[in-house]
Amino acid sequence: MSVSKKVLILSYYWPPSGGSGVQRWMYFAKYLKELGWEPIVITVDEKQAAYPQLDQSLLKEVEGIRVIKTATREPLRLYSRLISGKAAKGIPQGEVNTKSFFGKLAAYIRGNYFIPDARKGWVPFAVKAAQKLLEQENIEHFITTGPPHSTHIAGLQLIDLFQLNWWVDFRDPWTDVFYNKQMRQSRRSQAKDAQLEKAVLEKASGVITTIGGELHQSLKAKVPHQKFVTLANGFDEALMNNIVSLPPKDVFHVVYTGLLTQQQAYPSILKALLQLKGDRPIRFSLAGNISDSILKEIRSALPHVKVVYHGYLDHAAAIALMKSGHLLLNFIFAGSTTQMISGKLLEYFATQVPVLSIGDPLSAAGEFITQGSCAKMIEREDQVAIHGFIQALYEVNKSQKNEMDKLDQWSRKSITQHLIKTVLS
Repeated sequence: MSVSKKVLILSYYWPPSGGSGVQRWMYFAKYLKELGWEPIVITVDEKQAAYPQLDQSLLKEVEGIRVIKTATREPLRLYSRLISGKAAKGIPQGEVNTKSFFGKLAAYIRGNYFIPDARKGWVPFAVKAAQKLLEQENIEHFITTGPPHSTHIAGLQLIDLFQLNWWVDFRDPWTDVFYNKQMRQSRRSQAKDAQLEKAVLEKASGVITTIGGELHQSLKAKVPHQKFVTLANGFDEALMNNIVSLPPKDVFHVVYTGLLTQQQAYPSILKALLQLKGDRPIRFSLAGNISDSILKEIRSALPHVKVVYHGYLDHAAAIALMKSGHLLLNFIFAGSTTQMISGKLLEYFATQVPVLSIGDPLSAAGEFITQGSCAKMIEREDQVAIHGFIQALYEVNKSQKNEMDKLDQWSRKSITQHLIKTVLS
């Protein structure tokens, strides 16, 4: 194989890590290999990593891909043990707990002493492994993906030593991410974080994001002459086609999968489900990282609904659950309407099950959703529209289809082809 087709990928998240963060470059690597490239991944040893979940089923997706695992230093594992008694259960995801004194203290320490993030202890190990590899092999293309954005700091150190086509992948924004406001950063810490981000943006060959629009505009304001490419997360067509799961006939089945926090407008859905008129039983299935307090709130608000919490499901089981729904729910994080389109939303559309998302209809995600034949993005305050959409589906005693033209352009393979054309050419 031509050495020019080798691409080095630095990714903290890698199978058997679970969750959505791992899937983006796992699938890029899978299809890069299928399309004639040789992806080489440097990641952290899962025995030492601060992974919120593990999903052993994902390992089969990356069989045959060359992976180098390193040690790390992980304060998040200690933090998790202190607040939850377990090494992974208390690792923050999507929000920062500032309700308790300990939560406020932890947020302050995280925001001011671990810049850009609390996984920066991996950087020296990643750099050492990458430097050894780059000295031994002729590799031209180099990807760092974050969060954690400390991964890009490793890239910053390596780019001073080697001539590389280095692209940084911002799966989520860095300094502008919505939950940064909860970190209680001092002005000095904010300036340091912004300085690191700008150094990365300036030295990289280009920047990849999952969304364009306002996010690209805000980044271009920091580095006007930089190149930006939008590569969505997509869905895996092979996995989607291999899973058969039908909605139950005897109940109206509502499904939510993924992370659910206080930063999302799920109460508006609870009100609508409570107001449904008819005799058809309702089942509300949830899967993913959801706190006991939120589950208790949902059950208390819906006494007539059978609420089923599946916990964290492996990827294939989560797809099967999605396909068994009459309605799939999505909630945009408050303050993040211009920052991301979740990979879950693309998978929702691939199931062809109707989708209701709560958020800004004028956002990029809102514009995407308008392409579905039975999908809507509705503001959280518009309770009449939310209830009307659900009631219409509830009254139809058969599964409705959410169809979309040119859905295949959002497949992981198709997006990987675009990656090759725009980033690795």
